[in-house]
Amino acid sequence: MKAVLRQALQHRSAKPVAWFLCSLPLVWLVWGAANEALGANPAEYLIRATGDWTLRLLCVTLAVTPLRMMLGWPELLKLRRTFGVYTYFYVLMHLLCYSWLDMSFEWNDIAHDIAKRPFILVGFGAFVLLTPLALTSFNRAIRWLGAKRWQWLHRLVYLVAVLAVLHFFWMRAGKSNFTEVFVYASVLFVLFAWRVVHSSVWLQLSRSVGLTR
Repeated sequence: MKAVLRQALQHRSAKPVAWFLCSLPLVWLVWGAANEALGANPAEYLIRATGDWTLRLLCVTLAVTPLRMMLGWPELLKLRRTFGVYTYFYVLMHLLCYSWLDMSFEWNDIAHDIAKRPFILVGFGAFVLLTPLALTSFNRAIRWLGAKRWQWLHRLVYLVAVLAVLHFFWMRAGKSNFTEVFVYASVLFVLFAWRVVHSSVWLQLSRSVGLTR
């Protein structure tokens, strides 16, 4: 099974397939909105669904490097940019649905809402921090910034993840429904812990005290 999966990742169609799969939620949402299949409150459904897919793809994006190293599949790396770009796409859709369907593009009301409600402020902060990561996700940006500065900039994704989960937590707090929040927080905690354990600083410290070779 692993051999089959790796062969699939090595195939030239792997990236187009990833793009196609990432676009399916949007296709479903557009179809559902056009056919009145999104429940009694389609506006709320669209806002929540685009936010959910943002979180899911953010987790997938952050999981690429750990999976690549644990499985020994460097082919996974070529899909990380796709997942990252779609993460930003869905957060744009989330913001668009909120601004359009909930606030009717009343910019003064939107600014007041962001300043008044902490969970929206945190979510908007995550969007702002994610924007430069999306804008510099291409090879030309890496050459322009230099590899080290590019890596430091893109470590902001972990702060974005924390803010995204906090946004989700505060949003669900009104209904005391934290099951999904716990799932996302647990996934991100595991990914963060892996990153800390495998960071160069940790490895150097471990070698100095004889924990690793």
